[in-house]
Amino acid sequence: MTPSDIDILLSDEVREAIERNIERDAASIALDRSVPHASVVATQVKYLQRARRKLPRLYEARAIIPPRAFEQSSSEESAQRKPLSGESVLDLTCGLGIDTIALAERFKRVVSIERDPALADIVRHNLRLMRIDNVEVVTATAEEYVATCNERFDWVFADPDRRSADGRKMVVLEECSPNMRELMPRLEQIASRVAIKLSPMFDSDEALRIFAPAEVEIVSMGGECKEVNIYTGAKRDTLRIAIIGEGEWCFDPHDADNTPSNESFAAGDWRYMLIPDVALQKGRMAITALKPYAAIWSNNGYAFAHELPPATLPCRTLEIGSIHRYRPKELKREYRGRGIDILKHDTRLTVEGVRQALGAKAGSETRVAITTIEQENWFIELV
Repeated sequence: MTPSDIDILLSDEVREAIERNIERDAASIALDRSVPHASVVATQVKYLQRARRKLPRLYEARAIIPPRAFEQSSSEESAQRKPLSGESVLDLTCGLGIDTIALAERFKRVVSIERDPALADIVRHNLRLMRIDNVEVVTATAEEYVATCNERFDWVFADPDRRSADGRKMVVLEECSPNMRELMPRLEQIASRVAIKLSPMFDSDEALRIFAPAEVEIVSMGGECKEVNIYTGAKRDTLRIAIIGEGEWCFDPHDADNTPSNESFAAGDWRYMLIPDVALQKGRMAITALKPYAAIWSNNGYAFAHELPPATLPCRTLEIGSIHRYRPKELKREYRGRGIDILKHDTRLTVEGVRQALGAKAGSETRVAITTIEQENWFIELV
């Protein structure tokens, strides 16, 4: 977004046009000659509509939302749940300011660093719209600010940019910007603790190896891993599984029990199938968390129980109708032509391959799960 675009968006004429057209389709706005600066208005309406769910506070304030910053920003729900509080915090990676806004509710003073002058001006404008007055937005790079900082903070927060100059996704910590490993010695001089938000692809074991002792938090929502957070300066290593809207579970990563169940799956009269949350699987804690209540043979697989397990476990529990060894010729007689919805974990079988082998079709008439346990493929019909 250019400075001229910002000037246009700040004009009363365009602000009124956005409000009048807030419910319209963006494509129709762009073609409407009666709308002033129609393409700019259309783009803002498009991203404000998208922000209704992801960034509701910015939507309500009719904030300025640059497209690129929107795509890279945290959701408000994710930002607001981070366990940070105190007198002062330094946010090294302001961006659209979603984490900054959340931090402003828990700290008396927030200093937020943004290297893009235009985006820094947008964030300052949005903060004024939202009547947030305890944030100072500084236009600088994280490296520049940290090098000359003479202030002490309770926390430093960073969400490093994981896109290269040519748009590639970066997973290696040292390749992200800013390079947090390189900055850590200096950050430990100006803050008691450091919080780093990383890609959901980042390995939790690697995080503990680099930053120990630390709290490593794997966050999921709706069955999708959203982020991996590191909190340095902990008293001991902790792995926290956080499922937004459901709860949190803490584990000692050094006490993890990854020994598969010794029961034979074939011999079990299984009544319930447990689907470990994706955050639990990513943290390699599915066996540790579920083994006291169910049989489980892999951190990437399903668990199975004879009795209904506690509802407080980080998993979904489904009732089993029947269990079959995966023998396509035999199963085909029953499932040919039926619409089946297939879940899969820990197997080389593919959903489309199973449907084709059974002569079935996509649909919700019957729900099944496929998995491989003890080198045997299993076909599980669910209630």
